[in-house]
Amino acid sequence: MGPGPSDVHPRVLKAMSTPLIGHLDPEFVEIMNEIKEMTQQTFQTKNHLTFVVSAPGSAGMETCLVNLLEPGDEAIICIHGVFGGRMTDIAERCGAKVTRVEADWGTPIDPAQVQVALNHVKKPKMVAIVHAETSTGVLQPLEEISEMARNAGALMVVDAVTSYCGTDLKVDEWGIDAIYSGTQKCLSAPPGLSPVSFSQKAVHVLEHRKTKVQSWFLDLSLVRNYWAGAKRAYHHTAPVSAMFALREALQLVLEEGLENRFNRHRNQHELLKDGLISLGFEFLVDKEFRLPMLNAVKVPDGVDEALVRRRLLEEYNIEIGGGLGKFAGSLWRIGLMGESATSNHVNMLLSALKTIL
Repeated sequence: MGPGPSDVHPRVLKAMSTPLIGHLDPEFVEIMNEIKEMTQQTFQTKNHLTFVVSAPGSAGMETCLVNLLEPGDEAIICIHGVFGGRMTDIAERCGAKVTRVEADWGTPIDPAQVQVALNHVKKPKMVAIVHAETSTGVLQPLEEISEMARNAGALMVVDAVTSYCGTDLKVDEWGIDAIYSGTQKCLSAPPGLSPVSFSQKAVHVLEHRKTKVQSWFLDLSLVRNYWAGAKRAYHHTAPVSAMFALREALQLVLEEGLENRFNRHRNQHELLKDGLISLGFEFLVDKEFRLPMLNAVKVPDGVDEALVRRRLLEEYNIEIGGGLGKFAGSLWRIGLMGESATSNHVNMLLSALKTIL
């Protein structure tokens, strides 16, 4: 019940034990096609360049940035937690000139500040932002900022590592040009893969680069040929067992239905919230911007937060996360993601916390 990985359905674990086949086997290519189609459905997009990077969500972040940025490009990056800062680091390594738009940790980015940055930057290449900031529990509204980016001629790039398959995420309707996620959170698959999707506008930028992508492994002009067409071009040996698991996890999501799944995460968040408040806890984030799947809770005064987390793990087999960065030692991050978003999980945690405290 931490910030990921989440619990995994037995069907997903069983799929991982399927005997291996080759990564260019016709049967595996068909599985890749199924994964691509289900990834499009869960991202709510028709983007043709939608696939899964053979590495965790951080590699999805890097895939988006290294392919779309070249030396000298101007990027506006929104920072309201750890992962906006990580995007900034990668963009600067690409040689981009970064303009930061920052908000206090625990609060969302103010769209007005993004507009100020867009007015200041001569030729913005992209606006990048975290939809669900795992370090603080903030759910960032995207539509207004996406419209601003589009009006300025910039690409809209979104980190959806924690929000994907747990709350509404409308890639096409919201005008998102590049998006990445991970498999180990609300999708409830093993860690190690990163679903990504690129709009036609983003593909156009990729196809008209003046310089080579700095990463060979993440270069979309190469990787895309492994995921498209009747004859697949060898690029790398895909993690076959992880792909089997991912296909099963995506099928579980679609069997439940996206809206039902989103409602389940909201409902379990409400159950947890009511229980924590009754025990005297306070949330870091205002109600309007709280992530249902990642609950940032202030540690009460006089409580040894590390000791409580250790006792939860050792005595009750429950894992929750500590704070990151400036919140280390003063915050708990309680995950309600995918298969971990159940009333049983919530009630066990509340009972254990009550006993320990």
